[in-house]
Amino acid sequence: MLPLTVINPWAGGPALVRLGNLIEATFVRRLNRFAGHVDLNGEEVLVHIANSGRMGELFVEGHRVLLRPAYGEHRKTAFDLALVDLGGILISADSRLPNQLVYEAFQQGRLPQFAGYQSARREVFYGESRLDLVLDGPAPSCYVETKSVTLVVKGTGLFPDAPTIRGIKHMVSLSKAVAGGHGAAVVFVVQRGDAEDFAPNDKADPEFGTALREAADKGVEVYAYRCSVTTDQIVLSDPIPTRL
Repeated sequence: MLPLTVINPWAGGPALVRLGNLIEATFVRRLNRFAGHVDLNGEEVLVHIANSGRMGELFVEGHRVLLRPAYGEHRKTAFDLALVDLGGILISADSRLPNQLVYEAFQQGRLPQFAGYQSARREVFYGESRLDLVLDGPAPSCYVETKSVTLVVKGTGLFPDAPTIRGIKHMVSLSKAVAGGHGAAVVFVVQRGDAEDFAPNDKADPEFGTALREAADKGVEVYAYRCSVTTDQIVLSDPIPTRL
């Protein structure tokens, strides 16, 4: 697969991921969590969906989607489904990107809440969970989990869009990290530009909402950011309020 290009423009630019040349298609159907069919120039083509969320409001027959060519010896598809067009609003469908964007923003010094830490390691274990980042420095380490948000209702970004046992385990592990003397945070990255704030989606998964609130009460910090999404790039733009 072609690697996603993460840019580190410390001299003035934001954390962003460049998408490269995308190909327009029309969504047909989702086959399972990681595969779907699109209409590409009149031919039904299998594409990879790098997101296990339900995303029912996005994956609707007839929606315009943008594909990213992907290569690799073990690939079963020639494309990743990169973006979905909801009538002029572009949404990133790739749940791998929030981890990259937050990591890059930290490296650039653009996350003031983590200013006391000097370096970051990715894909680390704490307890029973593999978490996205651990930040190291003179203070105790801080464990960070990022979550991809694609659902926005009346201006509020909502997570999750379906029950998530894994997400609940992450909240428990972050709480245990705090109890163990570490820092801990969860960062919700809304991969679209129309969110004004963030809240847990209690309708889809009340147990996750409870786990998130309990984690916050125990000292886990909760942040949310929205993104600016174009056909060229995805930018981690600005923080938005969290409503727990």
